[in-house]
Amino acid sequence: MEFALIVPVVLLVVLAVAEVAVVARVQLELVNAAREGAREAATSPDPARALAAARAALGSGADAARINVSRPHVVGSTAVVEITLPHTLAPAMFGGSIIELRGRAAMRVEQ
Repeated sequence: MEFALIVPVVLLVVLAVAEVAVVARVQLELVNAAREGAREAATSPDPARALAAARAALGSGADAARINVSRPHVVGSTAVVEITLPHTLAPAMFGGSIIELRGRAAMRVEQ
């Protein structure tokens, strides 16, 4: 009897931990893609190259992502890349709620 009461709780905890791991992985990918885009923005005056670098780093998730590149033309100022990606939580556990994950990176303009 106790086993039948504990199994659903244990299963829910395991699924919640798995979902947290997925969200953390996506968050790390966003930060890495933003860093790649910021590095390109810092070395190239063309914001389209920074956008392409961020999209390439995201891979298949790039279609749903919103990427904002802010790159001033003054050497020594800060180039910023911000990426926002909607992520749907596991529908069975959380009702399919959508959260927005964000990644941001800033680097000093070199050229």
